[in-house]
Amino acid sequence: MEKSLFQKLQTTPFFIVGPCVIESADLTLRLAEALKKLFTEYPFTLIFKASFDKANRTSLNSFRGLGMDEGLRILESVRSETNLPLTTDIHLPNQAQAVSEVVDILQIPAFLCRQTDLLVAAAETGKLVNIKKGQFLSGQDMYY
Repeated sequence: MEKSLFQKLQTTPFFIVGPCVIESADLTLRLAEALKKLFTEYPFTLIFKASFDKANRTSLNSFRGLGMDEGLRILESVRSETNLPLTTDIHLPNQAQAVSEVVDILQIPAFLCRQTDLLVAAAETGKLVNIKKGQFLSGQDMYY
């Protein structure tokens, strides 16, 4: 019987790796395939991460991504081609359910780590949730 991702992450070192933002389907898939090949040489679990929207940019003119619909389509393609576990950021509570149907782990960006409605929506999907620690919090503040 194969371990669940949660069980695997409890017993195997893991890395969350991938591009900051999805720029194109081709580039995202090529990166995922290259990372998968690299990680076959090491006893680690690879979780592929790419964001469909990087809403926390320092400039309004910065590239934010391809949007949720196109980004999820690309992530579905990465999953079907590589069978890698996937994660991506969510920024709004109404994104949680749709994104959870594509990825294994919902990631909460650091600046949103105290947004109660977002955290509850992510938890209600039943998926694993990776909450990045905000720079403004002590480690102790991350305990519930």
